[in-house]
Amino acid sequence: MARFGMVIDTARCVGCMDCVIACKTENQVPEGFHRDWITTEVSGRFPTLSMEIRTERCNHCDEPPCVTCCPTGASHVEEFGRIVLVNHEQCIGCKACLASCPYDARFVHPDGYADKCTFCIHRVEAGQDPACVAVCPTRCMHFGDLDDPQSEVSRLLQSRRHHALLPEAGTRPRIFYLS
Repeated sequence: MARFGMVIDTARCVGCMDCVIACKTENQVPEGFHRDWITTEVSGRFPTLSMEIRTERCNHCDEPPCVTCCPTGASHVEEFGRIVLVNHEQCIGCKACLASCPYDARFVHPDGYADKCTFCIHRVEAGQDPACVAVCPTRCMHFGDLDDPQSEVSRLLQSRRHHALLPEAGTRPRIFYLS
C-alpha cells in the first residue's frame, strides 16, 4: 500500500504562488481561504543571512492529531495513499482538528465544515500529480510513494539533506524540504 508524501526543493522555489492558485482553482477553494501558502523564512545574522522560500500545506502526518481528536470520525486517514482527509458530511465544524494541527493547515469552509489539502486525491487516483505539483514552473515540487525506494521522492530523500516542519510535535509529517 502506498504512503504518499511530497518533497520540495527550497533552492528552486521562487515563491511565485502558482501552486496556491492551482490549488484554489482545482479545488474551488472559496475566496479568502487557502489550502496551501508560501512562507519565507530568514535565518542567520547580518551579514551572513540565508532565506528559505517554501510552499506549505497539510503535512498528511503519520500520527495526525486532527484525526485522533475528531469526535465524529470526519477527519480520517484514507486507505489509498494514507492521505489525511475530511468527510464534509460527517464534520460538525467543532474546530477540534484546527486546534490540534501544529501546522495551522485547516480552515472552516463557509459551508461549516473543516477543509484542508487533500493532495488532490481525485487527480492522484486518476494517475496525475496534485495540481500544485503539476503547475510548478521551477519543478521544485515532487510527489510520490515514500515507501517505494525507487520513487523519485524516496531517491531525493536518500540523496539530499532535508528537514520537515516541527518534528518535535511528534506528528511524523510527510512533507519534506530539501536543503
